[in-house]
Amino acid sequence: MLEIRTDLAIESKELYRETNKEEAPGVEVEKLEDEEYEITRVKILDEKGEESLGKPKGTYITIQVPKLKSADQDLKDKISKVLAKEIKGLGKSNKDTKTLIIGLGNWNVTPDALGPKVVDRVLVTRQYFIAYNKEEDETVANVSALSPGVMGLTGIETSEIVKGIVEKTRPDLVIAIDALASRKMDRVSTTIQISDTGINPGSGIGNKRIGLNQEYLGVPVLAIGVPTVVDAATMVNDTMDLILESMKSVAESGTEFYSTLQQVSNEEKYYLIREVLEPFMPNVVVTPKEIDLIIDDLSIIIANGLNIALHHGIHLEDVNRYIR
Repeated sequence: MLEIRTDLAIESKELYRETNKEEAPGVEVEKLEDEEYEITRVKILDEKGEESLGKPKGTYITIQVPKLKSADQDLKDKISKVLAKEIKGLGKSNKDTKTLIIGLGNWNVTPDALGPKVVDRVLVTRQYFIAYNKEEDETVANVSALSPGVMGLTGIETSEIVKGIVEKTRPDLVIAIDALASRKMDRVSTTIQISDTGINPGSGIGNKRIGLNQEYLGVPVLAIGVPTVVDAATMVNDTMDLILESMKSVAESGTEFYSTLQQVSNEEKYYLIREVLEPFMPNVVVTPKEIDLIIDDLSIIIANGLNIALHHGIHLEDVNRYIR
């Protein structure tokens, strides 16, 4: 099967259904709908599920917010609280948990700067626990954070840097933040994925690196990501779908031309587009023109969600007052 680039478990599930005309075995799905967002929890239960979706066994939570790119402050605050609730619901941390937050990505490339910008806004406290020789606090948890950069900047595998830090500081939990890729334009910058299976740095642009996961680091790893790019073929494919849908609405029903169009699957169409574009636009990814503002907003939403999820005595009002 043609590999269509996506980091979202919900899209892998959709691809399996489109290709096989049935739901993926070994996969459990739960949905929760709100007026402003939709939460989909995809649980890969066994080896059959892993094989079907091409992802490791675990829980993948997708928060889809159609108006996220133009959200007002109330919606941003609401999604931060939803994110915090979902993080807590995974049951990987409590008030005594020592957490290391890793902001993956390249701070010099805006669509890839989500991780570093989140790290800039999280409340780090490990230094106070060390200075006052404390094991616990009534307000804050032990949190440290780092943006290790990318291999092109450091010459070192990101996972090797993180593993060295984990071995030295001994956190109980690692949370990795990264930019992802989607197969649908309408999910770019409007979707947040949380998983308890870790992450592969660079996966959003097709660079496969050593994974940040419990097997490699020796501690549980949560991953939080937002798709900030689609590849060029995906953009053209979605555009064609919109054009064809518009044309069909005004065309005579039952014509041979439109009947033929309806029989072409998304996968076949995507493959054809990839073939046509490859000589001219190989490995091109596309991002919204206002991505700098979007990344700033997303980093605040995710950082606020982390702050209120990890620090048991801090509420969103406190974060908005003191952290910008």
